[in-house]
Amino acid sequence: MSGHSKWATTKHKKAIIDAKRSASFTKLANIVTIAARNGGDPILNFALRLAIDRAKAASMPKENIDRAIKRGTGEIAGMAIEEIIYEGYGPGGVAILVQCLSDNRQRTVGNVRAAFSKFGGSLAEAGSVAYLFEKKGQILINQSENSLSADQLEELTIESAADDFQIEDENIIIYTSVSDLQSVSKFLTDAGAKISSSELTYLPKTTVTVPEDKLVSLGKLLDLLEADDDVTNVYSNIE
Repeated sequence: MSGHSKWATTKHKKAIIDAKRSASFTKLANIVTIAARNGGDPILNFALRLAIDRAKAASMPKENIDRAIKRGTGEIAGMAIEEIIYEGYGPGGVAILVQCLSDNRQRTVGNVRAAFSKFGGSLAEAGSVAYLFEKKGQILINQSENSLSADQLEELTIESAADDFQIEDENIIIYTSVSDLQSVSKFLTDAGAKISSSELTYLPKTTVTVPEDKLVSLGKLLDLLEADDDVTNVYSNIE
């Protein structure tokens, strides 16, 4: 997960953290809507509670959140939102997964394809890139937002059923199996830790080193994808 490229370390990984705070209201509303499909009560629906917390952290108005929940539970009408993952290759042969929530597949794939084409990448057929990644649970804890000390947070992480964790500046990024994500999140929360986000992610099984002359175009491609309101996450196998 660590790399030789300053850009890969400070830019792409930083997006894991920054995206939680900078996501547009449209993107956040879609995340809440999808989570609410499994129930509109955040006490019973763990994913919904985390989606609401993320929306509140971005100062999303309560009425927007309530409307997104009702859209997910079917209480109000709206365009159907579907989850889509596009696969492709960026400059330097970097494998990229683009996770989307969209009410217009044609618009979304057009935007994603245009982004790849603009910066020397290309979309790939389904399954040709996904096998290079492993689906995992990912929990983010910002140490500065917690009353517990850094040592206490690290100790709790070790005591949980987490598979692995990394410390990136003031953040602890915890990885779990897909099935253990909710139980590990609950363990940490019950122990007094404040979780910034808890979600499923895709980790690369192998990584590639990006040639220096491809870093700028790759960075612009990832930035453009992440800025799209239909795109919720972008994953790559950058070393």
